[in-house]
Amino acid sequence: MQSQRIRRVTMGVLPLVAMATLLAACSSNNTGGSSGGSSGLSGTLNGSGSTFQLTFQQTAIQSFKSIQSGMTVNYGGGGSGKGRTDLASNVVQYAGSDTAPIPSDEVANFKGKTVLYIPVLVGPITISYNLPGIKSGLKLDAPTIADIFQGKITKWNASQIASLNPGVKLPSTSITIARRSDSSGTTQNFSEFLVEGAPGVWKLGSSSTINWPATSRGGNGNGGVAQIVKSTTGAVGYVDYADAKASGLTWATVKNKDGNYVAPSTQSATEAADNVSVNSNLTFAAVWASGAQSYPITYQSWDLVYQKQSSSNTVKMLQAYLGYLVGDGQKLLPELGYAPLPASLDQKAKSELSKISS
Repeated sequence: MQSQRIRRVTMGVLPLVAMATLLAACSSNNTGGSSGGSSGLSGTLNGSGSTFQLTFQQTAIQSFKSIQSGMTVNYGGGGSGKGRTDLASNVVQYAGSDTAPIPSDEVANFKGKTVLYIPVLVGPITISYNLPGIKSGLKLDAPTIADIFQGKITKWNASQIASLNPGVKLPSTSITIARRSDSSGTTQNFSEFLVEGAPGVWKLGSSSTINWPATSRGGNGNGGVAQIVKSTTGAVGYVDYADAKASGLTWATVKNKDGNYVAPSTQSATEAADNVSVNSNLTFAAVWASGAQSYPITYQSWDLVYQKQSSSNTVKMLQAYLGYLVGDGQKLLPELGYAPLPASLDQKAKSELSKISS
């Protein structure tokens, strides 16, 4: 089932020295072509939305400044839904969204205008847990994860978990579900994985908000969920890879569509994205993708932009900055805990930018 998917709030921050090194390295390799082929631009671009993109956007904006010093680019998070609302209201020139195409109940907000979808990155959603003494090797599959998150499995030594982990001494610790409290693309993609990977088992549907068990604990953004997991013995939560890594969390390997247990990583996320069917408008879904080494809970994010702009200068600025994100900006992603686009998809994203006009 190839349906809409979503999201992230990343709060991982590179040490200042590492960040400076990363930006300097990227800047030294930048060329005019990576910024859309424009030079000497002046003006301001505003974006908002996906918190999954936030760290990437913040880092890319700093690096891009060395290419277009006359341009100012601002990006606020707030979630994919806010980004789409801001774009529809002409508050921003581009919106980060982990959902594409635009949900049907939001289409009317755009008043018939054509929106382009520019994919910029992909990334894994981890199943992070807090079990002292079990720091690696825990295996989970979709049906087991489904029953954990809908409150049917309540102890870590439950038979369903034990059967997947022979030889592992599992504690009788109670499970605390950590989940998003806000409307989230991460929730949308995680729940879609359960719909596809555990059909007939998962009963809570797929959406950016879920009616979770009353005993679950909600956190704002991926960072909020990560904090609950980190501070609560027995907790388990779905947290994007970059935030989980930055928070020092432990995560499970997850059984994929091909029957292999795969750990979340930038490589396994790119592998998943390389095995999806991409629509003509560059929308796609990387969750539950085929491929021996594909991580099964991989999601993706786009920058949404109107095809028709009010001025040629705005066109040039959008092509320059978004061109950088899908150009040399891709080199920033692995160090930040994101996965670059597969080469074929990245080339399509670059070509899509030529459709922006005034």
